[in-house]
Amino acid sequence: MTTEKPTAHCTYAAKTVAKILLDIGAVNFRPEEAYILTSGWASPVYIDCRKLISFPRARRKVIELAARQVSDAAGYEAFDAVAGGETAGIPYSAWLADALDLPMQYVRKKPKGFGRKARIEGDIHEGQRVLLVEDLATDGASKVNFVNAIREAGAECKHAFVVFFYDIFEGALDELRKDDIEMHYLATWADILAVAEEGEYFSKDAIEGVRSFLNDPIGWSKANGGKHD
Repeated sequence: MTTEKPTAHCTYAAKTVAKILLDIGAVNFRPEEAYILTSGWASPVYIDCRKLISFPRARRKVIELAARQVSDAAGYEAFDAVAGGETAGIPYSAWLADALDLPMQYVRKKPKGFGRKARIEGDIHEGQRVLLVEDLATDGASKVNFVNAIREAGAECKHAFVVFFYDIFEGALDELRKDDIEMHYLATWADILAVAEEGEYFSKDAIEGVRSFLNDPIGWSKANGGKHD
């Protein structure tokens, strides 16, 4: 989990985004019946950031906060383009590129099987400084695949942005830094839990069930049917 002291803007952004995600119904707490994620992990919580695309006022606020966060952290002239990861990152990259007044691209999970077999759509240049954008990250490992595709195209990609970061796996950000990737994000599960508890979005039992997961995600997953290597 992260240990850096947040700035006032980061604290405001985290609470605001957590409340937005809760208000639009993007957050699901179900400790009594675990969700099985695509990774095989069992989880009492599930978040659907894609839902935000249907709420214009909410998404506009999120992008405003994202543009500020990225610019403050990386610099106001740090990027030449914004690239979205297929598929959930595409709308976010379009909105953020517009907010930052930058060109947009998107990166496929794998090359097209026909035509020019492109992996990256849009105009990408040698040495171009690209910000990778997705909706969320669990441990961040999947971001490396997209970053490597951008680098293989001759561009530079040292920063990634997500709206939501799980922040429950020890050392996740440090592992990304080993690949020279700095990840920026607005809210985490700890932020969601704090706002959900304060606003009484869920029952006390549900809150405690989620808190037990956040305190020991591996143990909780194994005890609730999750599959691990």
